Amino acid sequence: MLKSKLQREKLQVKNQFSKYANEYKTHNIIQQIVAKSLVRELKSKPKRILELGCGSGQVFSNIFWEIEFYKAIDASSSMCELHPKAKNIEVKCLNFDSEEFFNEIKNDSYDMVLSSSALQWSSDLSKIIESLSKITKEINTVLFTSNTFKTIQKITNTKSPILDEDSIKNSFSKYFDCEFETILYKLEFDNKKDLFDYIKKSGVSGEKSLSYSDSKKLYKEYDLNYLEFEVIFVKTISKL
Repeated sequence: MLKSKLQREKLQVKNQFSKYANEYKTHNIIQQIVAKSLVRELKSKPKRILELGCGSGQVFSNIFWEIEFYKAIDASSSMCELHPKAKNIEVKCLNFDSEEFFNEIKNDSYDMVLSSSALQWSSDLSKIIESLSKITKEINTVLFTSNTFKTIQKITNTKSPILDEDSIKNSFSKYFDCEFETILYKLEFDNKKDLFDYIKKSGVSGEKSLSYSDSKKLYKEYDLNYLEFEVIFVKTISKL
């Protein structure tokens, strides 16, 4: 069981998400927290919204105002099936790094683009931000950084598969003036079994699995009772 205590300090994944789609809500506590924070901190209530990496609807479920149109994008068909549907909601199963995605949005216009716990997986974040700069004046997003599971990486001598904080900042700063806030979350567990089970099912560990020897070494040497999650909140202020 996860303990209730969660420390907050300032400071393709497609297969994994799909595999655990039906039980995903019980293994994405951090994702739920940051999605709620993302929407809560919005300075306006946009009517036309594009969301990248919509999952099963964590961001949408926190939107309490009336919207005109909502386009939700996710690479996982299983997640898209779980996302809320309505006449003014369009859910598209697309990889946001693909040309199909860029063609899908190139003639669109949105009051705001939202994304939570997704864009850190992009193979070319700068290209995505450049495209978004042509269809919206405002982006609000939160991304995990490469410091997530930092102690695990140190023990196993592995490199994070997701983007680092500086790369994320640089990609956004090419096209927008931005506000950034980096936060470290620590999620505590009662035992190692629950902790390692969470790593597997949370959707933030990446596609590459550890070897048997690395897994054994990690289980033996990981002496913390919590997992580290570092996220960066990005708010665009104006276009450059």
